[in-house]
Amino acid sequence: MSSESSQKAWELENAVKLVDPHRDALYGYDVVEQKAISNERPWKGNPHYFKNVRISAVALLKMVMHARSGGSLEIMGMMQGKIAGDTFVVTDAFRLPVEGTETRVNASAEADEYMTQYFQSCRDSGRMENAVGWYHSHPGYGCWLSGIDVSTQMLQQQFQDPFIAVVIDPDRTISAGKVEIGAFRTFPKDYKPPDGGTGEEYQTIPLNKIEDFGAHASQYYSLEVSHFKSSLDSHLLEMLWNKYWVSTLSQSPLFTNRDYSSKQMLDLSQKIKNAEESLRAQARGGPRGTAKDSQLDKIVRDSNKIAGEEVTGLLAGDVKAKLFNGVGAPAAEAPVR
Repeated sequence: MSSESSQKAWELENAVKLVDPHRDALYGYDVVEQKAISNERPWKGNPHYFKNVRISAVALLKMVMHARSGGSLEIMGMMQGKIAGDTFVVTDAFRLPVEGTETRVNASAEADEYMTQYFQSCRDSGRMENAVGWYHSHPGYGCWLSGIDVSTQMLQQQFQDPFIAVVIDPDRTISAGKVEIGAFRTFPKDYKPPDGGTGEEYQTIPLNKIEDFGAHASQYYSLEVSHFKSSLDSHLLEMLWNKYWVSTLSQSPLFTNRDYSSKQMLDLSQKIKNAEESLRAQARGGPRGTAKDSQLDKIVRDSNKIAGEEVTGLLAGDVKAKLFNGVGAPAAEAPVR
């Protein structure tokens, strides 16, 4: 598979759509229009005002490469763009020099100074896009906001709105072959959402994160994420892709993600053990209900997901072996008759 065909497959998998090649409207930035929107602040009276996020392929690839470079440590960066109706349009992203751990990322004074200098250099070069959000990674435990993330996002929305939080899971991205990404906004402090939560589709949450996930799930909501590319960024996207393609081609999902896969299996075994204990308690006359069935249903989903990712990794390794084993080796001489 060539780099070009692989890039097309990645764009197809992540539903990257080409905007009008003649107008490139999503990259146009009207300072007066954006200032008018900021002054009107239509989102103030509606906590669910923003519904969509459109991320350029270049910004998406930058964020994924940054997230993968962090390994098991969280990373953090900023996104630039504009507001179009109820939609955030993210045109670019840049990484921040921050210290991350396996569970959190902390911005420092150095990161604030770097941001100030970066935005000033953008202004000097004629790029007027504002900061519209921040992104960080959750290596191996899904796309949602932790308690610290919720506090950070609330603070940003209070002083720098409109602002969004984007989360990328690099481990699940490698395993699934599709970018695992989520975009979120928090509710006002005393607001209670009508559905009582984020309302997003089911995702696997490790047992050691379930309490944190459940405790804050009703404080934010998710936005619909889509991706776009343009004739303006085709050359930059091609250069970025060549770097990403080499890194992807030289790695095996099974070996790169072996720690993540092991943690998934251990987590699943603990969930099965907990479900078994619950069923035994029920058999001894404990309370009956649909909760146990729901628990087993989630275990089945998680098991199928893990099995699918492992099969995909094995197939990818087999294809690479058939394509590249023996490349560069001298051709065998034909037998003399």
